[in-house]
Formats: sequence, C-alpha cells, structure tokens
Amino acid sequence: MTRLHKLARTTPAIRAEIHASNESCTVLAKRYGISPMTVLKWKRRTDFEGRPHTAHRLPTTLTRAQEAIAVRLRKTLLLSLDDLLSVMREFVNPDVSRSGLDRCLRRHGVGNLRQLLPAAPKSAHKPFKAYEPGFVHIDVKYLPQMADGTQHRYLFVAIERATRWVFVQLHNKRKSAGAAKRFLADLIKASPIKIHTILTDNGKAFTDRFITTGERTPTGQHAFDALCAALHIEHRLTPPRRPQTNGMDERFNGRIEEVLRSHHFVSGQDLEQTLLRYVALYNHHLPQAALKGQTPLQAMKDWHRQRPALFHKKPYDRPGYDSHAYASRSIRAPQLPFMRVCASLIESLTHARPAPVNCTCCFHPARTGRTTSERRRHDSTCLCLPRTAYPA
Repeated sequence: MTRLHKLARTTPAIRAEIHASNESCTVLAKRYGISPMTVLKWKRRTDFEGRPHTAHRLPTTLTRAQEAIAVRLRKTLLLSLDDLLSVMREFVNPDVSRSGLDRCLRRHGVGNLRQLLPAAPKSAHKPFKAYEPGFVHIDVKYLPQMADGTQHRYLFVAIERATRWVFVQLHNKRKSAGAAKRFLADLIKASPIKIHTILTDNGKAFTDRFITTGERTPTGQHAFDALCAALHIEHRLTPPRRPQTNGMDERFNGRIEEVLRSHHFVSGQDLEQTLLRYVALYNHHLPQAALKGQTPLQAMKDWHRQRPALFHKKPYDRPGYDSHAYASRSIRAPQLPFMRVCASLIESLTHARPAPVNCTCCFHPARTGRTTSERRRHDSTCLCLPRTAYPA
C-alpha cells in the first residue's frame, strides 16, 4: 500500500514522469509547482515511493544482543514495561531508559502485551436442554406509558421451550403477586399443553426468595407458588444475577422491543392490539430456526400426533394458512407470498369484513352457484376469507 505524506505535492505517477522527462529542472518545477531541488531529487531516484523520515541509526544504549534478551524476556515471562525495565537495569544494562526500552519493544513487534497473552477460551454456546412440551419460561417486560394512560404497564410473557409457543398479557402492576397468579391461571386455560415446570426470575411477583436481610429458601406461601403447588407444577427460579438462564424469554422480549421502536402508538389500546397481533403472527406464521423451519403451532401439532398424552386438548390453528389442514385433507396449499399471508392474518384479526361475491385472491365466484361442500372447502383453503366469518 502506497503511503504519501499529507503535505506531499507529487504522487508516484508524477515522480515517474519527472524521472523520465528530458526537460530542465526549472521547467518541470514550474509545471508541477515544486522546487528545482525536489525535481532533481526525483530525477536521481529509481524508486518513487515515499520513504520514512525516521533516522536510519537511532541513538540507543542497548546492543543487538541486549535487545534480543529484552525481547525474549518479554515473550517468555510476559513482563510489563516497568517490570522488564527493572530486570534490564539490574542484570543487563543499568543505563537503559524506559522510553528507549519501549521503542525497542515496538521495533520488534512486542510492544503490546495484550497481543502476547494467550487468548482466553470462549465459552461455547450451550443450547437449552431439550425437554418435552410442558416447560414454560415466564418473564415480565416493561412497556412505555401511553399518552392516554396514567401509569406504565407491564407485559407478562410465557414461552414454551419445546414448541416456542408464546402467550402474553398486559397488566398494570408488575410486582403484584395477584397479577402473576391471574396470568398463570389464564395461561393454563389457553395452553393446549399440560404444563409441568415453570421457570421465573426472583421478582416479588413470583417468589418470596429475597427479603431485606438477604436470600432465603422460598417459603411456598407466595400466591404464585401456592397456585403452582395446587396445579402440581414445579416452580423453578433462576440463579441470582444470571438472566441468561431465562434467555429464551429475554430474546422474545428483544423482539417486543423491536416492535415498540418501529411503531407509533396513539393509545394504550393500540399498543395492546399491536402486541397481540404480533404474538399471533409469531405463533402461527413465523418459522423458527430452532424448530427446523416450523412455526410454533406446527411444532405443537407434531408433538400432539407423537405424544397426545402431553396435551389436555387438541391444538387448533387460527383463520389463515394451515399446512396441517392441507395435509390431512389432501388439498394443495396455495403458494402465496409470505407478506400476503401476514397481511391476511392481521386483517382477519382486526376487521370483520362482509362476504365478497367474488374471491379476492383467486378471482372467481367463491360462494355463489356452489354446493355447501364446495363452499366449505374454499373457505378452509382461501386466505382472503376467515374460516369462521361465514356460516355454512
């Protein structure tokens, strides 16, 4: 790489032209705006790259043998500059200066001690231990205060480890044990999976593990613990100051934070509806790499076919694209773009539309002049019609 001085008026190409020119130094100096001495210098040179301005012979008190000793001590013992200076003055050269020793180390490429230290082994990424469906992570997400609100609200988030299925609720009080108890009760009703284990942090909404005098064993009399015991659910707590133990919930909270930053909300109701729509989109239409490209509901249905005993009810999809329905009915799913699927889901969740005469996605009479079985088949496969929007 060519290095030019910041005040240089010539480039290597101009210097080559000066060297090859037969004109006088005065003419070339006027043409390029330089002095005749500079022209004469480049006429005599055979290389046209800039040379360093450092002196060829630096004044130093260390001989080459002494410099080799200093470099070897630096690499072998990993001594700091001050420690190495003490050793050199005591055993090698009593007249060596600190700045001179530092320049010596820099010239030999050992000036930075951190680069000589052995690299600390990075802890390998450990995925979450595989569990059967029923292990749920629960956490609380802080939400911003809306213009029409009087206080901040909090989002209770539950995510099932095996299927990545998510359930959320908004509450006004974060540290309320009653809010956490209500959230758990609603989670049990909404989840098709039998929950056997719950992992939470050490917040007051979930446990009485921490008090003013320090840590203690949970008493089990906390409202959240009492409900878990009544439902025969094991309640586990994360270690103190180890939020990565509940990293699955923390990662989903990061997704929620991205939604909050990319949207403008006019009211608290708008915020709540947007978050609920996003969770529905996440559960039913967003493939997950951890699930090998499946959505959480597809993974849940696969588990239900393999281990129905782990469920207390059959998981059903919401209106929209359903690959399992197509597979069971031997109906070919329409290959529509992903964004159209998302828009159809959001619109079906937020707007109740009257039945169109012609289908808006396949442009043919959808419900007129057809038998009842044909109308049902079209309504179950067409993405522009919610399945429950029209009577049979």
